[in-house]
Amino acid sequence: MEKQTKKTIIDKYAKQPGDTGSPEVQIAILTERINALVEHMKTHRKDFSTRRSLLVLVGQRRGLLNYLKDQDIDRYRTLIGQLKLRK
Repeated sequence: MEKQTKKTIIDKYAKQPGDTGSPEVQIAILTERINALVEHMKTHRKDFSTRRSLLVLVGQRRGLLNYLKDQDIDRYRTLIGQLKLRK
């Protein structure tokens, strides 16, 4: 991921300036990385190491989403709406 892309994501989802650790920012960054790996997997179907990396990232994002859902359901619903995730 390019620095500018990451900075844009952080600026969009940060609660305050310099916020990189909130669940919203972390989930948004993971989503961007997942989307990039999905595009890679469309052309390289037999790349099993990338497939495993993709599954690990999806698991991390799921864990963060579950945490956010337990902490504040409104923030969770807002975030999945913004990121256009299924749930």
